[in-house]
Amino acid sequence: MWNKAIELSSKSHPGPVVHISDNPMDEGKLLIGFECGIVVLWDLKSKKADYRYNYDEAIHSVAWHHEGKQFVCSHSDGTLTTWNVRIPAKPAQIITPHGKQPKDGKKPEPCKPILKVEYKTTRAGEPFMILCGGLSYDTVGRRACLTVMHGKSTAVLEMDYSIVDFLTLCETPYPNDFQEPYAVVVLLEKDLVVIDLAQIGYPIFENPYPLSIHESPVTCCEYYADCPAEIIPALYSVGSKQKRQGFSKKEWPVSGGNWGQGTLSFSEIIITGHADGSIKFWDASALMLQVLYKLKTAKVFEKPRSKEEKSSTDIVDEDPFAIQILSWCPESRVLCVAGVSAHVIVYRFSKQEVTTEVVQLLEVRMQCEMNEVESPEGGGEQASAVSTPGTSSSPQTSLPQSHPSTSSNNSSDGLRDNVPCLKVRSSPLKQSPGYQVELLIQLVWVSGEPPQQITSLAVNSAYGLVAFGNGNGLAVVDYLQKTLLLNMSTAELYGSTDPHHRQPRSPRKARQPSAGFCDGNDASATPEERCKSPTSDARDNSFSRSRSSSVTSIDRESREVVSSLYFCDSLSKKSETLAVPSLWVGTSLGGMMAITLNVPSTPEQRMQQPVSVSFCGSVVRLKGGILRMAQLDASGTLLPHVYEPWHEPNAPEEEREPPRRRRPTSPPSSQENQDCQYIVVCSEKQAKVVALPSQNCVYEHNITEASFVLRADVVTMTSGVGLACFCANGHIMTLSLPSLRPLLDVNYLPLTDMRIARTFCFSNQGQALYLTSPTEIQRITYSQETCDNLQEMLGELFTPVETPEAPNRGFFKGLFGGGAQSLDREDLFGEVTAGKASRSLAQHIPGPGGMEGMKGAASGVVGELARARIALDERGQKLGELEERTAAMMSSADSFSKHAHDIMLKYKDKKWYQL
Repeated sequence: MWNKAIELSSKSHPGPVVHISDNPMDEGKLLIGFECGIVVLWDLKSKKADYRYNYDEAIHSVAWHHEGKQFVCSHSDGTLTTWNVRIPAKPAQIITPHGKQPKDGKKPEPCKPILKVEYKTTRAGEPFMILCGGLSYDTVGRRACLTVMHGKSTAVLEMDYSIVDFLTLCETPYPNDFQEPYAVVVLLEKDLVVIDLAQIGYPIFENPYPLSIHESPVTCCEYYADCPAEIIPALYSVGSKQKRQGFSKKEWPVSGGNWGQGTLSFSEIIITGHADGSIKFWDASALMLQVLYKLKTAKVFEKPRSKEEKSSTDIVDEDPFAIQILSWCPESRVLCVAGVSAHVIVYRFSKQEVTTEVVQLLEVRMQCEMNEVESPEGGGEQASAVSTPGTSSSPQTSLPQSHPSTSSNNSSDGLRDNVPCLKVRSSPLKQSPGYQVELLIQLVWVSGEPPQQITSLAVNSAYGLVAFGNGNGLAVVDYLQKTLLLNMSTAELYGSTDPHHRQPRSPRKARQPSAGFCDGNDASATPEERCKSPTSDARDNSFSRSRSSSVTSIDRESREVVSSLYFCDSLSKKSETLAVPSLWVGTSLGGMMAITLNVPSTPEQRMQQPVSVSFCGSVVRLKGGILRMAQLDASGTLLPHVYEPWHEPNAPEEEREPPRRRRPTSPPSSQENQDCQYIVVCSEKQAKVVALPSQNCVYEHNITEASFVLRADVVTMTSGVGLACFCANGHIMTLSLPSLRPLLDVNYLPLTDMRIARTFCFSNQGQALYLTSPTEIQRITYSQETCDNLQEMLGELFTPVETPEAPNRGFFKGLFGGGAQSLDREDLFGEVTAGKASRSLAQHIPGPGGMEGMKGAASGVVGELARARIALDERGQKLGELEERTAAMMSSADSFSKHAHDIMLKYKDKKWYQL
């Protein structure tokens, strides 16, 4: 075929075919473009080439004019050649869109290859020529571009990513009519862009679909189902102001498909934290994710201009602003985030824009000296903050720290001391409506040792407190008064009831790994050791959610880490009869302790008087690290967390509403020797339900022995409350509360990627999700109600559309054959014409080979002949019998005719009265 197409123009194979298309006006003419620069117009009916076109440069793409009289080729030297179909000798026009035209008339300098070109015409104006590539070689480092040539104007549109392909959207689907282009769809490596050709400047359409779940890698993920109804409109209102301006005023032109009719009766929000320090809020109420709001936490820090200026105090090699843990209160809209550089930021939601001159900063010095263990009554907490900390009854009252100078905070022996990991922004910070910084907390270096990364985080708007813990202990901060209330090691929290034997620790220890808090885990652990506790994954540069699933369990003795925190109103002491504000602390070695908080009751007292704390000691112990804690009332109903309803923090004093503290619907109270609360505690190995205030364990269940629990959440279902667990062996289990009876155990997904362990989370109404890849969120459900409505929620990808009317050929075009000519491909390529074999060629008919097959065939033929002969004999016999019966009938007929004639003669001459 190829030698007939090129004939004598080339002695060798012309190379790969890069283009093949019909003539828009004649489907019997096929245009074939070879990479070497040869183009052939092939007649399908006569099976020969009509014209051949040759050019010196390689061809990348070809595009037809709608009249079928011209076509355009794009070449490897950045040129476009326009050819008349009937003039194959030379191109009608040669242009180099991005080449510099020399003044002496010489050929312009070569450019990069034009990878694709499209030629679209309009009725009222000049045609569009759209191409990608073809830039000059002196534009090194320039991003990928799409060029739109319309008449004498040339527009170059830069793209964020490399162009994979593009397609021009036209008013008509017929190639033999004026195309009337109105948009260009550009597929990029990591995005999809649609350009409006009808507006000046070629703006892009606002994309309603999030093609990627993130712009930078997701480091943590939280899922909130059944949120307050007003939170999504509030986030959308502030998020819509963040959108870029300059979009096309028209609606998104790609309109195929229909949404499902079924919807969930509750709202859902997904919050993702990213490696660049950004946080995204997503509306997940429908099947499509919708970005509501984006927050950049890195704005509060100074960014190094280059890698050479990177601070020596950093504890991570890259992505120092990465988000590690999120704690969010939807009702009060208070957000607290912990970063990988041992910092905590408290945000409050506001609808007004403010400018913060100085970011409120509090530096905390956390260190663990396990030489002696003091009881809570003996001495309270030790002095461990940068500014003078208070004791358990006398909290810190000093103002927040000003920005420290990293060059002067060195100890006498030259070690870094009292130095934070990141430098805080010194210039004023303009904060748009949305989440605004309330307080920045940073852990500092201690005697040359970097701060430990934060492993647990909790915030409560009703108390105005934020608590966080790591391998050195626990810290509680009052973000309203900007003071440090508590800073103690885990051993000091136990007091005299410490069940562990602790060895004295050297104050100077090897610097921790930068990829995440590992707690002595060996990366080369055997599979048996991995079944004992999770390990942090340093291979994918991910930041582990340093909860108890990222630290060692009780099976491997290590430093005890604060792994879980929970604020609530509870009966933490056996002698209490009225619930008081409390903080529950869970550790990686299975210990759970309680701390009571004396919070001033009125708003005026809250801002003037300090919050005092007292220690209740250990409440219960479990196997494995503590993952989740929750609180139930006497009837087994989940008690909602205490919160303060949202109010505008930047409102004027006369318009500001007094804070209203939201307590559970029925404040629990206890009589003598009567329990009225349950505390649910889940660890890596087991779950327990403890009655309060007696602190008796009423229910206990061993979740797994051979594996460990990665994530556990107390969730609310339509029929009640349950405990949902995801194990490292892939099992998803649910337990009833408070009885801890197994309700569901499904082998869903084995742990093959640490990304799953880091992002898996449960939510209310039987929902859960995790990241299956860096760009995909997998949402699952264990709710029968959602499964029943799933088919109604699913949409349709394709919708039927009526085909528009074909262009009118006109009288003269129909008379003189100037219109489009159709071709029946079945007649051309079908079996009738193209499928006939040549008479000069023998046709091989395959059969059942071998003598046995021939014998079988022969015997079959003989049998058929015998049966045919018998059938013929039977037919002859039947024909003979038929002939005999016919003869008998003829004889009978003759006899009847004779008798009838005799009777007629007998009575012929007689009268009627003689008869």
